[in-house]
Amino acid sequence: MLDVVYYPVSAVLWLWHTAFAALLGPGSGLAWVLAVVFLVATLRAAMYPLFLKQVRTQAVVRRLQPQIEALRKRYPDDRQRQAAEIQQLHRKHGVRVLAGCLPMLGQGLVFLALFHVLRSFDRTGTLSHLPFQSTPTPMTPEQNAQTPNYVFDAADVQSFLRADLFGAPLSNTLAGQPSVAIAAVAGTLMVLAALATHFTARASIARQDPAVAQVPMLNTLTLWVFPAGVFVGGAVLPVAILLYWVSNNAWTLAQQHFTYRWIDTETRSTATVSATSATANTPRPGVKPKPRRRR
Repeated sequence: MLDVVYYPVSAVLWLWHTAFAALLGPGSGLAWVLAVVFLVATLRAAMYPLFLKQVRTQAVVRRLQPQIEALRKRYPDDRQRQAAEIQQLHRKHGVRVLAGCLPMLGQGLVFLALFHVLRSFDRTGTLSHLPFQSTPTPMTPEQNAQTPNYVFDAADVQSFLRADLFGAPLSNTLAGQPSVAIAAVAGTLMVLAALATHFTARASIARQDPAVAQVPMLNTLTLWVFPAGVFVGGAVLPVAILLYWVSNNAWTLAQQHFTYRWIDTETRSTATVSATSATANTPRPGVKPKPRRRR
């Protein structure tokens, strides 16, 4: 059903692995590591216009907040009228509230697709504790090694199963195949992913308008519970997925930091130009304003 997502994601991963394997060798585990990282970069760059539109929309909503509060005071007992007037105000300024969900939806689909594709490299039942099984009946290791995985041929499947990061196989999980190498690599990746999640949430909360801030419970969830959830989920996820998780969270943190700085600078510049224009058009004390010429 989701092949329309699985095939494009596997194709991008295949392209990057092919490129890095040409440089580092087809048996290089680093080629797979870089392929996952550059998959994140490719897909997040493709979704950046949606994120930028979301940030611009948030900036417009913050500027409209005084008008929204005025509408709520004007119709305190008529919630339906409030909603209609606020919706009209949003429409007038090009605000589409549902458009803000598209980046999160896109990231969710990509994560699901990559999870499924990476999981499908090993169909022997070793990862049977994970959801979204790719085959109803487990294969033998020999059958699995000869079975293509979406756009990857049998040689690619064997290459991935042999790939490792500092001795931790990319296809293994901490809960399923515990070892010192997997514990060290998976633990480090989980810590990095949790830190990136926490600081991303902290930066988002710092930008909240007090008038429309999230409820404290939701802030607590994003600051502490979600990062803690990384350790719970990370224990049962393959090392390759943890690598994706770290790369994606780090991208989010960096993207948010630089984009917000850019938008803030842009907003200040616009406000300065508007203030300068208003000052120039304001007559000096004691001087009559010049009448407008009729055309």
